[in-house]
Amino acid sequence: MSTEPESRPDPIARGAIAALLLALGLGGGLLARLPGLPMPFLVGGLTATGVFTVLAFNLAGRRVVFPQQLRKLFVACIGVMIGASFSRDMVSVLPSLWLVFVAMLVFVALTQTLGYALFRRVGGYDPVTALFAAMPGGLIEAVELGGAAGGDVRILSVQHFARIVIVVLTIPFLFLIWTGESVGSAAGQGFGPGVWGAGDLALIAALALAGLYLGPRLRLPAGHMMGPLLLSAAVHGGGLTETVSPRWLLDLSQLVVGVGLGTMFTGVTLRLILRTFALGLLSVAVMLSIGAGFAAALHRLTPLSFEALFISFAPGGVTEMGLVALSLGVNPVMVSANHLFRITLTVFVVNYACRALGFATRAPRQGGADR
Repeated sequence: MSTEPESRPDPIARGAIAALLLALGLGGGLLARLPGLPMPFLVGGLTATGVFTVLAFNLAGRRVVFPQQLRKLFVACIGVMIGASFSRDMVSVLPSLWLVFVAMLVFVALTQTLGYALFRRVGGYDPVTALFAAMPGGLIEAVELGGAAGGDVRILSVQHFARIVIVVLTIPFLFLIWTGESVGSAAGQGFGPGVWGAGDLALIAALALAGLYLGPRLRLPAGHMMGPLLLSAAVHGGGLTETVSPRWLLDLSQLVVGVGLGTMFTGVTLRLILRTFALGLLSVAVMLSIGAGFAAALHRLTPLSFEALFISFAPGGVTEMGLVALSLGVNPVMVSANHLFRITLTVFVVNYACRALGFATRAPRQGGADR
Protein backbone atom coordinates (compact mmCIF):
# COMPACT_ATOMS: atom_id res chain seq x y z
CA MET A 1 0.00 0.00 0.00
CA SER A 2 3.03 2.20 0.14
CA THR A 3 6.39 2.40 -1.51
CA GLU A 4 9.91 3.14 -0.46
CA PRO A 5 11.05 6.65 -1.39
CA GLU A 6 13.47 5.33 -3.99
CA SER A 7 11.28 2.55 -5.44
CA ARG A 8 9.16 2.83 -8.54
CA PRO A 9 6.39 0.20 -8.58
CA ASP A 10 5.16 -1.20 -11.88
CA PRO A 11 1.74 -0.18 -13.27
CA ILE A 12 -0.02 -3.19 -11.72
CA ALA A 13 1.43 -2.40 -8.29
CA ARG A 14 0.50 1.27 -8.66
CA GLY A 15 -3.03 0.26 -9.60
CA ALA A 16 -3.29 -2.01 -6.57
CA ILE A 17 -1.99 0.75 -4.29
CA ALA A 18 -4.52 3.21 -5.70
CA ALA A 19 -7.37 0.71 -5.26
CA LEU A 20 -6.40 0.03 -1.64
CA LEU A 21 -6.12 3.74 -0.89
CA LEU A 22 -9.54 4.37 -2.41
CA ALA A 23 -10.96 1.51 -0.34
CA LEU A 24 -9.42 3.05 2.78
CA GLY A 25 -10.86 6.43 1.83
CA LEU A 26 -14.25 4.88 1.09
CA GLY A 27 -14.27 3.32 4.54
CA GLY A 28 -13.51 6.71 6.05
CA GLY A 29 -16.24 8.29 3.94
CA LEU A 30 -18.86 5.76 4.97
CA LEU A 31 -17.94 6.22 8.62
CA ALA A 32 -18.20 9.99 8.21
CA ARG A 33 -21.63 9.61 6.62
CA LEU A 34 -23.07 7.59 9.51
CA PRO A 35 -23.36 10.57 11.90
CA GLY A 36 -24.28 12.87 9.01
CA LEU A 37 -20.97 14.74 8.75
CA PRO A 38 -20.76 17.33 5.94
CA MET A 39 -19.16 16.30 2.63
CA PRO A 40 -18.49 12.83 4.10
CA PHE A 41 -16.50 11.32 1.24
CA LEU A 42 -14.16 14.30 0.98
CA VAL A 43 -13.74 14.76 4.74
CA GLY A 44 -13.67 11.05 5.56
CA GLY A 45 -11.44 10.11 2.64
CA LEU A 46 -8.98 12.90 3.43
CA THR A 47 -8.86 12.07 7.14
CA ALA A 48 -8.45 8.31 6.72
CA THR A 49 -5.72 8.47 4.09
CA GLY A 50 -4.03 11.44 5.73
CA VAL A 51 -3.64 9.62 9.03
CA PHE A 52 -2.45 6.48 7.25
CA THR A 53 0.06 8.45 5.15
CA VAL A 54 1.58 10.23 8.14
CA LEU A 55 1.85 7.01 10.15
CA ALA A 56 3.32 5.08 7.22
CA PHE A 57 6.14 7.59 6.84
CA ASN A 58 6.83 8.35 10.50
CA LEU A 59 6.59 4.78 11.81
CA ALA A 60 7.76 2.72 8.83
CA GLY A 61 9.65 5.26 6.72
CA ARG A 62 7.46 4.54 3.70
CA ARG A 63 5.91 7.00 1.28
CA VAL A 64 2.34 6.58 0.08
CA VAL A 65 1.79 7.25 -3.61
CA PHE A 66 -1.53 8.05 -5.29
CA PRO A 67 -1.83 8.56 -9.08
CA GLN A 68 -2.24 12.29 -9.60
CA GLN A 69 -3.57 11.74 -13.12
CA LEU A 70 -6.59 10.00 -11.61
CA ARG A 71 -7.12 12.93 -9.25
CA LYS A 72 -6.83 15.40 -12.12
CA LEU A 73 -9.45 13.45 -14.10
CA PHE A 74 -11.99 13.77 -11.31
CA VAL A 75 -11.04 17.38 -10.70
CA ALA A 76 -11.89 17.88 -14.38
CA CYS A 77 -15.26 16.18 -13.83
CA ILE A 78 -15.92 18.60 -10.97
CA GLY A 79 -15.11 21.45 -13.33
CA VAL A 80 -17.60 20.13 -15.88
CA MET A 81 -20.31 19.76 -13.23
CA ILE A 82 -19.73 23.31 -12.03
CA GLY A 83 -19.73 24.66 -15.58
CA ALA A 84 -23.00 22.85 -16.25
CA SER A 85 -24.68 25.22 -13.79
CA PHE A 86 -23.79 28.21 -15.98
CA SER A 87 -26.65 30.01 -17.71
CA ARG A 88 -27.12 33.04 -19.90
CA ASP A 89 -28.68 34.86 -16.96
CA MET A 90 -25.34 34.70 -15.14
CA VAL A 91 -23.62 36.70 -17.88
CA SER A 92 -25.80 39.70 -17.10
CA VAL A 93 -24.84 39.45 -13.42
CA LEU A 94 -21.06 39.66 -13.94
CA PRO A 95 -20.84 43.48 -14.36
CA SER A 96 -22.61 43.96 -11.03
CA LEU A 97 -19.81 42.10 -9.21
CA TRP A 98 -17.31 44.95 -9.52
CA LEU A 99 -17.87 45.80 -5.86
CA VAL A 100 -16.91 42.24 -4.88
CA PHE A 101 -13.69 42.51 -6.86
CA VAL A 102 -12.82 45.82 -5.20
CA ALA A 103 -13.51 44.28 -1.79
CA MET A 104 -11.31 41.32 -2.76
CA LEU A 105 -8.42 43.71 -3.31
CA VAL A 106 -8.81 45.05 0.24
CA PHE A 107 -9.24 41.50 1.58
CA VAL A 108 -6.02 40.28 -0.02
CA ALA A 109 -4.00 43.27 1.17
CA LEU A 110 -5.36 43.01 4.72
CA THR A 111 -4.98 39.24 5.14
CA GLN A 112 -1.53 39.28 3.55
CA THR A 113 -0.34 41.92 6.01
CA LEU A 114 -1.82 40.22 9.08
CA GLY A 115 -0.61 36.82 7.93
CA TYR A 116 2.92 38.06 7.44
CA ALA A 117 2.95 39.43 10.99
CA LEU A 118 1.62 36.11 12.32
CA PHE A 119 4.15 33.88 10.56
CA ARG A 120 7.03 36.27 11.25
CA ARG A 121 6.42 36.98 14.93
CA VAL A 122 4.54 33.92 16.18
CA GLY A 123 5.91 31.32 13.76
CA GLY A 124 9.43 32.68 13.71
CA TYR A 125 9.73 32.26 9.94
CA ASP A 126 12.33 34.23 8.04
CA PRO A 127 10.95 37.28 6.15
CA VAL A 128 10.76 35.62 2.72
CA THR A 129 9.10 32.43 3.98
CA ALA A 130 6.67 34.45 6.12
CA LEU A 131 5.71 36.65 3.15
CA PHE A 132 4.83 33.74 0.89
CA ALA A 133 3.33 31.61 3.67
CA ALA A 134 0.85 34.43 4.29
CA MET A 135 -0.57 34.33 0.75
CA PRO A 136 -4.37 33.78 1.02
CA GLY A 137 -4.40 31.47 -1.99
CA GLY A 138 -2.28 29.83 -4.67
CA LEU A 139 -0.42 26.82 -3.23
CA ILE A 140 1.64 26.11 -6.33
CA GLU A 141 2.32 29.78 -6.98
CA ALA A 142 3.38 30.36 -3.36
CA VAL A 143 5.82 27.45 -3.39
CA GLU A 144 7.35 28.28 -6.78
CA LEU A 145 7.64 32.04 -6.23
CA GLY A 146 8.67 31.69 -2.60
CA GLY A 147 11.33 29.14 -3.45
CA ALA A 148 12.72 31.37 -6.20
CA ALA A 149 12.95 34.24 -3.71
CA GLY A 150 14.88 32.09 -1.23
CA GLY A 151 12.06 30.89 1.03
CA ASP A 152 11.91 27.46 2.66
CA VAL A 153 10.11 25.30 0.10
CA ARG A 154 9.19 22.53 2.55
CA ILE A 155 7.61 24.94 5.03
CA LEU A 156 5.72 26.73 2.25
CA SER A 157 4.41 23.46 0.81
CA VAL A 158 3.10 22.11 4.11
CA GLN A 159 1.87 25.49 5.36
CA HIS A 160 -0.31 26.13 2.32
CA PHE A 161 -1.50 22.55 2.23
CA ALA A 162 -2.48 22.94 5.90
CA ARG A 163 -4.44 26.08 4.95
CA ILE A 164 -6.42 24.21 2.32
CA VAL A 165 -7.09 21.18 4.52
CA ILE A 166 -8.21 23.33 7.47
CA VAL A 167 -10.58 25.34 5.25
CA VAL A 168 -11.96 22.19 3.60
CA LEU A 169 -12.66 20.63 6.99
CA THR A 170 -13.98 23.83 8.57
CA ILE A 171 -16.34 25.33 5.98
CA PRO A 172 -18.77 22.37 5.78
CA PHE A 173 -19.06 22.28 9.59
CA LEU A 174 -19.67 26.02 9.74
CA PHE A 175 -22.52 25.64 7.26
CA LEU A 176 -23.86 22.68 9.22
CA ILE A 177 -24.01 24.90 12.30
CA TRP A 178 -25.36 27.88 10.34
CA THR A 179 -28.06 26.14 8.29
CA GLY A 180 -28.63 22.91 10.19
CA GLU A 181 -28.15 20.99 6.92
CA SER A 182 -25.22 18.82 5.96
CA VAL A 183 -23.11 19.99 3.03
CA GLY A 184 -22.61 17.33 0.38
CA SER A 185 -26.19 16.19 -0.14
CA ALA A 186 -25.86 16.91 -3.85
CA ALA A 187 -28.46 19.62 -3.55
CA GLY A 188 -26.61 21.86 -5.96
CA GLN A 189 -27.52 22.81 -9.48
CA GLY A 190 -27.38 19.95 -11.93
CA PHE A 191 -28.34 17.35 -9.32
CA GLY A 192 -32.07 17.96 -9.39
CA PRO A 193 -34.96 15.67 -10.22
CA GLY A 194 -33.77 14.98 -13.79
CA VAL A 195 -32.79 11.43 -14.73
CA TRP A 196 -29.25 10.95 -15.91
CA GLY A 197 -28.32 8.59 -18.68
CA ALA A 198 -25.33 7.18 -20.54
CA GLY A 199 -25.34 10.23 -22.82
CA ASP A 200 -24.84 12.52 -19.82
CA LEU A 201 -21.85 10.51 -18.61
CA ALA A 202 -20.35 10.42 -22.12
CA LEU A 203 -20.70 14.21 -22.46
CA ILE A 204 -19.20 14.83 -19.00
CA ALA A 205 -16.25 12.56 -19.86
CA ALA A 206 -15.71 14.21 -23.24
CA LEU A 207 -15.77 17.73 -21.80
CA ALA A 208 -13.48 16.69 -18.95
CA LEU A 209 -10.87 15.19 -21.29
CA ALA A 210 -11.03 18.11 -23.72
CA GLY A 211 -10.75 20.59 -20.86
CA LEU A 212 -7.82 18.67 -19.38
CA TYR A 213 -6.03 19.09 -22.70
CA LEU A 214 -6.89 22.76 -23.21
CA GLY A 215 -6.56 24.17 -19.68
CA PRO A 216 -2.82 23.71 -19.12
CA ARG A 217 -2.01 24.63 -22.71
CA LEU A 218 -3.89 27.90 -22.36
CA ARG A 219 -1.93 28.49 -19.13
CA LEU A 220 -5.13 28.94 -17.14
CA PRO A 221 -4.79 29.15 -13.33
CA ALA A 222 -5.79 25.74 -11.90
CA GLY A 223 -5.96 24.65 -15.54
CA HIS A 224 -7.00 21.07 -14.86
CA MET A 225 -10.22 22.37 -13.35
CA MET A 226 -10.72 25.68 -15.13
CA GLY A 227 -10.26 24.23 -18.62
CA PRO A 228 -13.17 21.79 -18.20
CA LEU A 229 -15.17 24.40 -16.25
CA LEU A 230 -14.92 27.10 -18.92
CA LEU A 231 -15.54 24.63 -21.74
CA SER A 232 -18.61 23.24 -19.95
CA ALA A 233 -19.84 26.76 -19.15
CA ALA A 234 -19.56 27.73 -22.82
CA VAL A 235 -21.45 24.65 -24.00
CA HIS A 236 -24.19 24.82 -21.37
CA GLY A 237 -24.42 28.60 -21.16
CA GLY A 238 -24.68 28.77 -24.95
CA GLY A 239 -27.71 26.52 -24.84
CA LEU A 240 -25.99 23.80 -26.90
CA THR A 241 -26.81 21.06 -24.42
CA GLU A 242 -28.05 20.23 -20.94
CA THR A 243 -26.50 17.72 -18.59
CA VAL A 244 -27.87 15.88 -15.56
CA SER A 245 -25.05 14.75 -13.28
CA PRO A 246 -25.64 11.67 -11.09
CA ARG A 247 -25.19 12.04 -7.37
CA TRP A 248 -22.79 9.10 -7.22
CA LEU A 249 -20.41 10.96 -9.53
CA LEU A 250 -20.23 13.87 -7.08
CA ASP A 251 -19.61 11.44 -4.21
CA LEU A 252 -16.92 9.60 -6.19
CA SER A 253 -15.27 12.89 -7.15
CA GLN A 254 -15.23 13.95 -3.49
CA LEU A 255 -13.65 10.61 -2.57
CA VAL A 256 -10.86 10.80 -5.15
CA VAL A 257 -10.07 14.43 -4.34
CA GLY A 258 -10.04 13.66 -0.60
CA VAL A 259 -7.77 10.64 -1.00
CA GLY A 260 -5.44 12.65 -3.24
CA LEU A 261 -5.20 15.40 -0.63
CA GLY A 262 -4.64 12.92 2.19
CA THR A 263 -1.70 11.22 0.48
CA MET A 264 0.05 14.56 -0.01
CA PHE A 265 1.14 14.27 3.63
CA THR A 266 3.72 11.67 2.62
CA GLY A 267 7.28 12.52 3.60
CA VAL A 268 6.20 15.05 6.23
CA THR A 269 7.30 14.72 9.85
CA LEU A 270 4.85 14.91 12.72
CA ARG A 271 6.70 17.87 14.20
CA LEU A 272 6.37 19.89 11.02
CA ILE A 273 2.68 18.98 10.72
CA LEU A 274 1.92 20.07 14.28
CA ARG A 275 3.78 23.34 13.81
CA THR A 276 2.24 24.30 10.48
CA PHE A 277 -1.29 23.26 11.45
CA ALA A 278 -1.15 25.25 14.70
CA LEU A 279 -0.13 28.35 12.74
CA GLY A 280 -2.61 27.44 10.02
CA LEU A 281 -5.49 27.37 12.47
CA LEU A 282 -4.66 30.89 13.63
CA SER A 283 -4.19 32.15 10.08
CA VAL A 284 -7.40 30.57 8.76
CA ALA A 285 -9.40 31.85 11.74
CA VAL A 286 -8.26 35.39 10.93
CA MET A 287 -9.01 35.05 7.20
CA LEU A 288 -12.41 33.44 7.70
CA SER A 289 -13.42 36.10 10.20
CA ILE A 290 -12.43 38.88 7.81
CA GLY A 291 -14.11 37.06 4.92
CA ALA A 292 -17.32 36.68 6.89
CA GLY A 293 -17.28 40.41 7.60
CA PHE A 294 -16.92 41.23 3.91
CA ALA A 295 -19.68 38.75 3.00
CA ALA A 296 -22.04 40.26 5.57
CA ALA A 297 -21.38 43.75 4.22
CA LEU A 298 -21.67 42.84 0.54
CA HIS A 299 -24.58 40.43 0.28
CA ARG A 300 -27.11 43.29 0.45
CA LEU A 301 -25.26 45.26 -2.22
CA THR A 302 -24.65 42.49 -4.77
CA PRO A 303 -26.74 39.72 -6.37
CA LEU A 304 -24.73 37.06 -4.49
CA SER A 305 -25.97 35.50 -1.26
CA PHE A 306 -24.03 35.60 2.00
CA GLU A 307 -23.22 31.90 1.55
CA ALA A 308 -21.79 32.40 -1.94
CA LEU A 309 -19.76 35.41 -0.82
CA PHE A 310 -18.44 33.66 2.28
CA ILE A 311 -17.24 30.71 0.18
CA SER A 312 -15.76 33.17 -2.34
CA PHE A 313 -13.65 34.82 0.37
CA ALA A 314 -12.72 31.54 2.08
CA PRO A 315 -8.99 30.85 1.51
CA GLY A 316 -9.46 27.30 0.25
CA GLY A 317 -8.59 25.67 -3.05
CA VAL A 318 -10.65 26.41 -6.17
CA THR A 319 -11.59 22.75 -6.56
CA GLU A 320 -12.59 22.18 -2.95
CA MET A 321 -14.56 25.41 -2.60
CA GLY A 322 -16.23 24.68 -5.94
CA LEU A 323 -17.34 21.35 -4.50
CA VAL A 324 -18.81 23.06 -1.43
CA ALA A 325 -20.63 25.59 -3.61
CA LEU A 326 -21.88 22.84 -5.93
CA SER A 327 -23.21 20.86 -2.98
CA LEU A 328 -24.96 23.91 -1.51
CA GLY A 329 -26.31 25.14 -4.83
CA VAL A 330 -24.94 28.64 -4.24
CA ASN A 331 -23.78 29.56 -7.73
CA PRO A 332 -20.51 27.62 -8.04
CA VAL A 333 -19.54 29.42 -11.26
CA MET A 334 -19.46 32.80 -9.52
CA VAL A 335 -17.62 31.31 -6.54
CA SER A 336 -14.95 29.85 -8.84
CA ALA A 337 -14.62 33.16 -10.71
CA ASN A 338 -14.06 35.01 -7.43
CA HIS A 339 -11.45 32.46 -6.32
CA LEU A 340 -9.54 32.78 -9.57
CA PHE A 341 -9.56 36.56 -9.23
CA ARG A 342 -8.35 36.28 -5.62
CA ILE A 343 -5.49 33.93 -6.54
CA THR A 344 -4.38 36.09 -9.48
CA LEU A 345 -4.59 39.22 -7.36
CA THR A 346 -2.66 37.56 -4.52
CA VAL A 347 0.20 36.58 -6.83
CA PHE A 348 0.38 40.15 -8.17
CA VAL A 349 0.33 41.74 -4.70
CA VAL A 350 2.97 39.39 -3.26
CA ASN A 351 5.23 39.80 -6.29
CA TYR A 352 5.03 43.56 -5.85
CA ALA A 353 5.73 43.25 -2.12
CA CYS A 354 8.67 40.95 -2.82
CA ARG A 355 10.26 43.50 -5.16
CA ALA A 356 9.46 46.41 -2.83
CA LEU A 357 11.15 44.62 0.09
CA GLY A 358 14.19 43.82 -2.06
CA PHE A 359 14.05 40.02 -1.79
CA ALA A 360 16.48 38.85 -4.47
CA THR A 361 15.77 35.77 -6.53
CA ARG A 362 18.06 32.91 -5.56
CA ALA A 363 18.09 29.15 -5.22
CA PRO A 364 15.16 27.63 -3.30
CA ARG A 365 16.02 26.56 0.25
CA GLN A 366 15.00 23.13 1.54
CA GLY A 367 15.36 22.16 5.15
CA GLY A 368 15.26 23.82 8.50
CA ALA A 369 11.53 23.23 8.64
CA ASP A 370 11.71 21.19 11.83
CA ARG A 371 14.04 23.43 13.71
